[in-house]
Amino acid sequence: MEKQTKAIDIPFNRPDVYGALSIPVYHTAAYEFDTAADMSDAFTGRVAAPDYSRVMNPTVMYLEEKIRVFTGGEKVYAFNSGMAAISNTLVALAGSGKNIVTSRHLFGNTYALITKSLKRYGVDAKLIDLTNLREVEQAIDENTCCVFMEVVTNPQCEVADIESLAKIAHKKGAVLVADTTAIPFTEFSSHSLGVDIEVFSSTKYVSGGATSIGGIVVDYGATEDFGKTLFNEMLFNFGAYMTPHAAYMQSLGLETLDARYKVQSANALELAKRLQHLPQVKRVNYIGLEDNPYYKIARKQFGPTSGAMFTIDLADKEACFKFINKLKLVHRATNLFDNKSLAIHPASTIFGNFTEEQKREMDVLDTTIRLSVGLENVKDIYEDIKQALEEF
Repeated sequence: MEKQTKAIDIPFNRPDVYGALSIPVYHTAAYEFDTAADMSDAFTGRVAAPDYSRVMNPTVMYLEEKIRVFTGGEKVYAFNSGMAAISNTLVALAGSGKNIVTSRHLFGNTYALITKSLKRYGVDAKLIDLTNLREVEQAIDENTCCVFMEVVTNPQCEVADIESLAKIAHKKGAVLVADTTAIPFTEFSSHSLGVDIEVFSSTKYVSGGATSIGGIVVDYGATEDFGKTLFNEMLFNFGAYMTPHAAYMQSLGLETLDARYKVQSANALELAKRLQHLPQVKRVNYIGLEDNPYYKIARKQFGPTSGAMFTIDLADKEACFKFINKLKLVHRATNLFDNKSLAIHPASTIFGNFTEEQKREMDVLDTTIRLSVGLENVKDIYEDIKQALEEF
C-alpha cells in the first residue's frame, strides 16, 4: 500500500465510540486512569498513553503518527509553530560552549534565533557557505552540536548538497538538522540523504490553506537516546506542544497535501517560465528552471518538482512597492504555500529590522519580491502580475 493511502487510513489509537471517520478533537487538559500503576506508566513514558495535554494529546498524537508513516521517522513531535520546532530542536542539541554551523542564507527569525537568542546562552554561530564543502569541513569542530540548513533557503533559493553535508557532519560527529519546509516530505526522503533531524513548518503545505499554525520535528534516531530524553524534556519544560484543534485541521490538510502540492508546484514552474519573458522582470530565481544554478542538485535531491516558492527581481525598491500595491488577485501577505497566491517584499518586512549591512551579508536585496504560488488558475495569476507591471 502506498504511503499516501496508508496515511489517510491510519486507524485511531483507540476506536471512537461513535465511529467518527475523522479524529475527534480532544479539547481536554487531563485524563483519568483506571489504576495508580496505569497513571505511573503513562507519566514515566513506559506506555504511549496521554497523561496531560501539554505533552501528549490523542488528536495531536494521531497527526504525529500519520507523519511518522509518511517519513519513516522513529519519532515525530508536533509543536505549536515552525519556529517552536526549530528552537526546541536547537535548544535540545546545543548548550553553553557549543556551536551551530549554518548559513547566512536563512529565514529571518531562524537567523536571529541562532545569532542572537541562543548567543545569550553561550551558543556560538558559525556562519559559512554551506555550498562550499571544504569550508563546512573546516568549520565543524569538537564543540559543534549540529549543522543546520534549509533545503531551499528563504528567500535566496539556494540549494546545498544534503548528502555531502551529511557525510561531513557524521564523519566529524555532528548531527545534520534540515528545515524542509520548502519541499514537502511527500516528495523526497530527507533521511535517505543523511538528515538526522527534520524540521518544518506545518503551517505551510500540511495545514491545507493556512488553516492553522504548527511545526513538526522528525527524529530519525541517528542520535542514540536523543528522542527518548531530550525532546521529552523540551515538551515537559518548555510547553510548546501543538494544540488539538490545530492538529485536527492539519490531519485533514495532510490528506490533500499531495494533490495540492502537485498543482502548486506545476503552477510555479509555468509562472516562472512566463515571467522570464517580461521585460520589467530583471531576474526569476526558481530552482525548477533549467538555467538556475541549483537546478541539477535540486532535481537529484527532490525529484521532478521544485516547490511553490520563487523570487523575482525588479528595478529597485520603489518598483517593488508599486508592483505589490497594484496586485489584484495575488495577496499582499506573508506565509508560504497557502491555497492563495501571495507576494511580499522580504527586505522591508521579514528582514525589515536587520541592518543594511546584515541584509547585504545575507543576500537579501531591495529589488526582490518573494512569490508563493497558490491553486488559482496559472493564467489568472500571470495576468495579474502582468497588469501590475504594465506601467513600469
